[in-house]
Amino acid sequence: MTLQRPEAHLAGLGTFLPGPPIGNAALAGRLGVDADWIDLFLGTDSRHFVRDLKTGERRWSLAELCARAADRALADSGVDPGRIEFAVLATATPDALMPTTVNLVADLLGLDQLPTYQLQSGCVGAMQALDLARGFITSGRHRTGLVLGGDVCAKHFDPTLDHSESAPGELINYLLFGDGAGTAVLTAEPTGRGLALRHVLNRLTGAGREPGQRVEWYGGAEPLAERPPAVREDYKAIEESVPTMAAEILWELLDELGWDAAQLDYLLPPQLSGRMTRRVVEQLGLHTAKEVSCVAETGNTGNALPFFQLERLAALIGPGQRALALAVESSKWLKAGLAVEMV
Repeated sequence: MTLQRPEAHLAGLGTFLPGPPIGNAALAGRLGVDADWIDLFLGTDSRHFVRDLKTGERRWSLAELCARAADRALADSGVDPGRIEFAVLATATPDALMPTTVNLVADLLGLDQLPTYQLQSGCVGAMQALDLARGFITSGRHRTGLVLGGDVCAKHFDPTLDHSESAPGELINYLLFGDGAGTAVLTAEPTGRGLALRHVLNRLTGAGREPGQRVEWYGGAEPLAERPPAVREDYKAIEESVPTMAAEILWELLDELGWDAAQLDYLLPPQLSGRMTRRVVEQLGLHTAKEVSCVAETGNTGNALPFFQLERLAALIGPGQRALALAVESSKWLKAGLAVEMV
């Protein structure tokens, strides 16, 4: 008798954003830039920060954001926390190098005596975490797990300082990014939401190429005077590369799945900014697939973004419908994507 290989399903989804949305006018006033320029250049309307924009007080940790999102995902799935067999977190901005944030989240959720994993990655990290978790489920090693993604980019932004003389390359990071967390409950059974995770693509493509983004970590041995900016980004290279890489992901996913583009009902495009998302969608030219985006309202929340998109998708997708999600990371030029189908 041939045993059927288990499938992985997104049984529940949950997200969390810290504090009220911060609009362009409020942020522009703090940074000393023009709000209309933010609208025109980025197309992002608002974002959320763990820090108070006026005082700089930090109100949330990444672990707390992730725990809130996980609580919502568990409630959405109807899965008892005692059934969780593993947890994996993707982030580029952990609360500390040690203990790893995933273990702090597990502690907040009351989870213990289970394997935990933390992936250090940027915008494709959530896809990497889902890929790892899907392997655990489809191999039969585990039947139920938590996949988390989140970032707290405001740790690099002190709103109490005078930023009027900051270089455009530094300001862009304050404008692009926001803080947030998202979680999915993965199961071997089509319970809860019943979204089947059909495939995950995860690939490094930047060999021999200069990084498009670099985030530094400093130890006490580095003198302050010798430290470069904590966050650096080649936004021009990103603008040029993301649409092309997104198209590569799309067609590679369709080919590996054996799906036709006309069979695609929803598209979850990369979420760098509102303007970049519009450009990517236009160049992909998938007029039959409905776009599912959130970055204009949430800002670029890094590893949380795919969960915000999936949460929106879950409210729209119907039986038998299919969706692809695409992600590009500029740090060393990684591309990723996933396919889901409502069973």
